Amino acid sequence: MMTAAIALGCGLVGQFVVERLLENGHEVTVVDLNIPEKLSSNPRVTALVGDVTQHIENLPSHSVIINMLPGRIGDKVRPQLLSAGHNVVDLAFTAEDPHLHQQLAVENNAVLLWDVGIAPGMSNMLAKKGAEALGHLDTLTIKVGGNPTAPDGGWSYMAPFSPSDVIEEYTRPARIKSNNDVFEVPPITDRHMIQVGEYGEMEAFLTDGLRSVLTTISASNMKEYTVRWPGHIQKWLDSQGVLEESEMLDAWSYDASREEFTWLEVVAKTAQNQKRWVVQDSGRNGDGSMARTTGLVTAACALLFLKSGPLQGCGLEPGVHPPEALSTEAIDYVIAMMRDHGVQFDED
Repeated sequence: MMTAAIALGCGLVGQFVVERLLENGHEVTVVDLNIPEKLSSNPRVTALVGDVTQHIENLPSHSVIINMLPGRIGDKVRPQLLSAGHNVVDLAFTAEDPHLHQQLAVENNAVLLWDVGIAPGMSNMLAKKGAEALGHLDTLTIKVGGNPTAPDGGWSYMAPFSPSDVIEEYTRPARIKSNNDVFEVPPITDRHMIQVGEYGEMEAFLTDGLRSVLTTISASNMKEYTVRWPGHIQKWLDSQGVLEESEMLDAWSYDASREEFTWLEVVAKTAQNQKRWVVQDSGRNGDGSMARTTGLVTAACALLFLKSGPLQGCGLEPGVHPPEALSTEAIDYVIAMMRDHGVQFDED
């Protein structure tokens, strides 16, 4: 019998991940305030509607759990999950570092693999590949954005995941590495224009997306940038103190009928050599690009946990681990699954 999985949260990304697990023959328990009929009516889905914190203590211990809750809630449930010995694939994007729970995970023989999205997530895995291929890096640069295919004269943006997490991305100080030292700089600095494939000129600005790679990847200089259409971030800056957060969230609401794309570039450089990856997607079969690129990383990691466990399948000991801690074989499995689903990977 296939191992059952438990999904906490089934928003745009969560629903996509659950569907991939079902496709692969697993039964899934889904916990959320709202669960789409498409999932709740599936005979292999157990739908638990309600506040996730009420349901967590009743889940069977030592399960594979996929934490896809918004960051503010996702962090609160981690100690409870690890105390119950669950193996957790964690997508909740939080300011809090899950490594705070390292001791708890080890004591309960549990594994938590965090930041399992496109960036952070796949970006970390490609950074590891770059460092493995080239040795100590002079520079590591990550640029990423999920955006409408064309600007609209307004925000030129819609939030494909929890909009409150996007706002935190814009307000949290960005950690960068310069000349082997880690610094905090204000977010939305180092703004500059870049060419994004066939889409044209867009604006990149510093955000706090490096996270674990600041300490796990050997590089003298590291920066991570978010990419948006020109005008978007200036509009954000101009709206501070003018627009309520709720008005912003309304303006950024996701429109599934609107064409959009996700683009990630990872560049690893030494004095002599360079490795560059571009990952891009523009959605497929009604699934948006950010749900696909994020969700395929999450789903692939969850499938590895379900198939052979975090230790055998991923090379992880009990404890809390970032994506770059995955074995080379596990990383290759994640990339292969993304490619199989039509996500474009270019390497040069």
